[in-house]
Formats: sequence, C-alpha cells, structure tokens
Amino acid sequence: MKEWLVAGAVIEGPEGVLLVANRRRNGAVDWSTPGGVVDPGETVLEGLTREVAEETGLVVTAWEGPLYEIETVAPDLGWHLRVEVHRATEVTGDLVVDDPDGIVVDACWVPGGECAPRLAGSQQWVREPLSAWIGERWTESRTYRYRLHGTDPASFRVAVEL
Repeated sequence: MKEWLVAGAVIEGPEGVLLVANRRRNGAVDWSTPGGVVDPGETVLEGLTREVAEETGLVVTAWEGPLYEIETVAPDLGWHLRVEVHRATEVTGDLVVDDPDGIVVDACWVPGGECAPRLAGSQQWVREPLSAWIGERWTESRTYRYRLHGTDPASFRVAVEL
C-alpha cells in the first residue's frame, strides 16, 4: 500500500481564503488550499512551510492546528493518503505563483461565501472539510475519513467513514 503524508494551509487575508489552482496530469484544474507532500525527514509544519513558499511566494512564520485531518484510503488502487491542514497565523511576502513542480498554475484570495463554486470540481475529501471549516470556524481539530471504491478517478464511489 503506497502511503502519502500531505499538509495543507488555510491562509486568510483581507480578501478571503487563499486558494490555488492545481493542473493535474490529465490536464484538469481543481482548486484547494496551498500545500503538498511532506518530504522524508521533514516535520509536517516544515513541509507545509516549504510548500506554501514554493507555490505562493508567501512565508508563514506561525501556525495553529491542525484544524482538521483527512484520511483517504483507496484499496482498489493500493494507496492511503493522510492530510493535516493547519491555519497560518503569521504570514509575510507577496503572492507570486511560481511552483517549481508546475502543478499550481494560479492563486487568489476568495471570500468565504464564494469558495464553494471554486471547490466544486475538487475531490470530495478536499472540498467537504474545507467548506465545513469555512462555514463553522471551529477551534478543536476534526477528523474526516473516506474510502474510495474503484480504479477510475472519474467514477470513484466515495464512502464517508465515521
């Protein structure tokens, strides 16, 4: 079973929540918070700080959380994804999209009430927890668990596990 540890960043500014557009291998674009895979030898926050800087040019010097954690298992594809999403509390720099991996192709500040349309094309395990947090703004960490059935991302059957 292939395992990934991913970190995501909720960054808020005067204009709203920062979302990034990700171009996938198949050419599709979806929106999420900045973040990415935590490299071996990095802590979650080290990897998250690095990913945010690479994708957006912003430097985060203080974090809180995690706000929520996501566990997604795809047994038919042989992978397990674990995500920690933290909230940035101190940020410096200017927003500049220059992702060395070429995945992030755009970024913008989106008012909370306007995030849902941007996130509509994102995977359920990305969209649901972020949308819930934007709507509720809880302070205690939550956990979301998903199980994917099938081998074609276009036709996954997603089961939410409690």
